[in-house]
Parts: sequence; C-alpha cells; structure tokens
Amino acid sequence: MCPHQPECPTATASDREAAHVVAAHPDQGWSLLCNGVVLFEDTGLLLPDGSTVAPHPTLAGV
Repeated sequence: MCPHQPECPTATASDREAAHVVAAHPDQGWSLLCNGVVLFEDTGLLLPDGSTVAPHPTLAGV
C-alpha cells in the first residue's frame, strides 16, 4: 500500500496519474508511480494488471 498521507490514488482511480513517482527514468521515457502504474512520456500508461491506456491530452503547459 501507499506510505504517503493522504494515500495516493489507486491504479484504477480516474486520477491515478497523481500518485507519487517512486522511480524515474527520463532517459528511457518512463516513470513508475507508487500505485504500480508505469507512466510513459507520451502520456500512455501501463497498469499493474497489464492493461494499457493510450496516450491522452494533459493540462500541462496550458
């Protein structure tokens, strides 16, 4: 479970990308979030159950 307070969103939550980064690999284009989600620099996601979420628009830079 997440050691942060308040707890990070789960991998199935709509705000899952708000979880803390526990391992960043910008040279390889991905980060591991504390909820087990792998976030790719193109905004695609790999969820802990092996399913994927296609790249999607973000509010960053708006």
